[in-house]
Amino acid sequence: MSVTVSDTELKARHRTMWASGDYPRMVETFLLPLGPRLVEACDLRPGQRVLDVAAGTGNASLPAAERGARVTASDLTPELLAEGRRRAEAQGLELEWTEADAEHLPFEDASFDVVMSAIGVMFAPHHQDAADQLVRVCRPGGTIGLLCWTPDGMLGTLFRTMKPFAPPPPPGVQPPPLWGSEDHLRSLFGDRVEWRTSTRDVLEVTAFPDPHDYARHFTAYYGPTIAARANAVREGREAEFDEALRRFCEEWNRGTPDRARFEMEYLLAVGTRR
Repeated sequence: MSVTVSDTELKARHRTMWASGDYPRMVETFLLPLGPRLVEACDLRPGQRVLDVAAGTGNASLPAAERGARVTASDLTPELLAEGRRRAEAQGLELEWTEADAEHLPFEDASFDVVMSAIGVMFAPHHQDAADQLVRVCRPGGTIGLLCWTPDGMLGTLFRTMKPFAPPPPPGVQPPPLWGSEDHLRSLFGDRVEWRTSTRDVLEVTAFPDPHDYARHFTAYYGPTIAARANAVREGREAEFDEALRRFCEEWNRGTPDRARFEMEYLLAVGTRR
């Protein structure tokens, strides 16, 4: 698989985007439960060779290492890996941390017993390339586990809300929440993976008293939102962007005006590599 100059530039922009803001703070604020849920679904065992693709700060990698697995955490963004190392050291856990592009993984064929990703690989721009890599590095009979935001859930709607304000994506780039569609997974993996589990659930978020604090949090700390708003500012549309996020938060608030509660739907899919 060749890497073009345009692809290199695209990945550089992605790396910069995820290094902006403070994604580790978002993890600590409300995303922590997702990693353990994926690890539990994959039924990880001591001694297994586990690859966490687009691992970020190790939200799934660390609980996998706690179970005694031999974990490699890979991510495109070195700043996130550095935070993951710090968290691992604080917990006394040993992992291998590798800077890697999910579409060009630097690992041998069939070198892992379990290949997993929690709201990570879904952000690789070329879905088929990333799916092919997950299959390639997983041994036959091994496990592939994915936890992804759904297209019709809260995060899928957030990306649709931001899309009119973001620069148009390069040709061939697909929306991240498609990975949370059962049909899309079947189209990506075909008969190479036999899905044992495919369930939808929600991450309940109660960290924000005011529903609009959710939008302010994303605008301050979440790379994709920061990038979309920056483009809106360049186009003189920042007020329109802020109003769109305000309406989005009011629409998705399942609590009260004084105590917000959001339900972020995800698809959890675990299968066997044939």
